[in-house]
Amino acid sequence: MSDESPQFAQYHGNLKALILDWAGTTVDYGSLAPVRTMQKVFARANLKVDEAAIRQHMGLPKKHHISAILGSIPKVREEWTRLHGRGPREADVEELYKEFIPLQFSCLLEYSTMIPGVVEATERFRRRGLKIGTTTGYTREMLDLLVDASRKAGFIPDCNVAPGDVGAGRPHPYMIYENAVRMQGVSHGGNRQNR
Repeated sequence: MSDESPQFAQYHGNLKALILDWAGTTVDYGSLAPVRTMQKVFARANLKVDEAAIRQHMGLPKKHHISAILGSIPKVREEWTRLHGRGPREADVEELYKEFIPLQFSCLLEYSTMIPGVVEATERFRRRGLKIGTTTGYTREMLDLLVDASRKAGFIPDCNVAPGDVGAGRPHPYMIYENAVRMQGVSHGGNRQNR
């Protein structure tokens, strides 16, 4: 066994861009919009899913988030099986996701308040020559609502990427890649997934 660490190319230049997440990093302190909406969707299906269970999969595109909750949280899967006489299926995920979308839209603007300090911090980054990009687990349409609302508060990113723009969301790196291509250099902040 070798004691050598893997060698990675190191960049020693100045940062060129910063990529931020939306819910919980720039807006919606505590990421309450997706949590509350997930709770409502599962409650409509007669399942009580607590906040901690929902937060286990935060950052995923929302359909994948629903699937992960149904598939990887034993008490949720067991209760689903008890209620339906079978385990959850892809069609069940699709049905829950169809319910999720309008519920999320209905509360998104309610939870779109900028987190204190974000506008000022991004202004400082811009003065240092950095571009600002964003990623999200929301759909493009939801992201567009947030972008419009944040513009009024003074937060105007150079690049905004949703999972559907690139074919997959987290944990895949494609949204980061797209930001990097558009802005030619990045540093990422918020919602890192180490799975």
